[in-house]
Amino acid sequence: MKMEEKFGLKVELSESQRKRKAELLSAPVEAVDLTKVHGISELVKAYGDSSIQARNIGKCAEVYENMLLDKARPTILLGVAGPLIAGGLRKVLRDMIEFGIVDVVVSTGAILYQDLYQARGYKHYKGTPEADDTELRDLLIDRIYDTYVDEEKFWECDTFVAKFAEKLEPKPYSSREFLYLLGKELKDENSILHTAAKHSIPVFSPALNDSSIGIGLTQYYHWRKMNGKKHMIIDAIRDNYELTQIVVKSKKTAAIYIAGGVPKNFINDAVVMAYVFNVDTGGHTYAFQLTTDVPHWGGLSGSTLKEATSWGKISKKATRATAYVEPTVSLPLVVGSVLQAEYWKDRKRFVFDWDNDVLKSVEMGSLVSSKGQNCVDIHAKNNAH
Repeated sequence: MKMEEKFGLKVELSESQRKRKAELLSAPVEAVDLTKVHGISELVKAYGDSSIQARNIGKCAEVYENMLLDKARPTILLGVAGPLIAGGLRKVLRDMIEFGIVDVVVSTGAILYQDLYQARGYKHYKGTPEADDTELRDLLIDRIYDTYVDEEKFWECDTFVAKFAEKLEPKPYSSREFLYLLGKELKDENSILHTAAKHSIPVFSPALNDSSIGIGLTQYYHWRKMNGKKHMIIDAIRDNYELTQIVVKSKKTAAIYIAGGVPKNFINDAVVMAYVFNVDTGGHTYAFQLTTDVPHWGGLSGSTLKEATSWGKISKKATRATAYVEPTVSLPLVVGSVLQAEYWKDRKRFVFDWDNDVLKSVEMGSLVSSKGQNCVDIHAKNNAH
């Protein structure tokens, strides 16, 4: 037992306290040394030894690494919400699909609509949050914080969706089936929907009607009704049924939540709904989230992954992390780190065999690396520094 003096006071710690103190002070914070950092992967790894939200970004990247390297090959479900396309993340999301580092996507309708908008050749434009919004209204320009879109081009895209729906057999579709067919219609190699359709990656949008795709489908509905014709419908409960089958047929599941909202809850509820098939999956084995919302308001978007454990949505033994950093900043860092570290290499895609709304099987397919030429460019650029 040692005795210390501080300002004339005797401070005494037991041997067990000394040992515990040494344990707690065993991992020093390391300064980020930019002279030794080459590329995103090394920067994010350096973040992992720093503090505050930088360390959390490093932890999220580490969880992602664990997902990708787990030999049990968990099914990785990506939930995306927020103004990600307006924020410039379209190619980041597309590359996650192209390089096989996600297996299933759950998205808001707005993200997928804005992907379609760009696939049709239209753009988002730099604006300002200080804009005169009454002037923008007169000019038919819509504002998403500091980004502008052309309302007239939105009208054209709405009508494109309506005309596309006219080609479909008038029957119920899950959002997955509808979005797969829509993605096949698009020709833009940088499109999220096109890339997902090309690789048969399931894309769900459980609140598709709450978007401009929903507006286009409403236009289609009106046309059919005025002409006394049957119409196709989006069957939201079929979405539940299909995603739950993916979860049930997976050896393990892993979840990535960008922002929150409906996609986050949908991915989590698929675990809860597994009881319909008399299965207890135990929850997602890995999970990380990038959000700006906070838990103390009680809302889902800011709720912690620890809280999700109480619902059985996240495994009690799950590897998990959260970074409270706006996704246009945090997502490129996390995704860039795993791409540059080449964790996609030798990874095989899942093949989902659907018979209407029944998932007959999930099998291993072709190697991702046989498809991804850009991966070499990423690695080459990284090593060039």
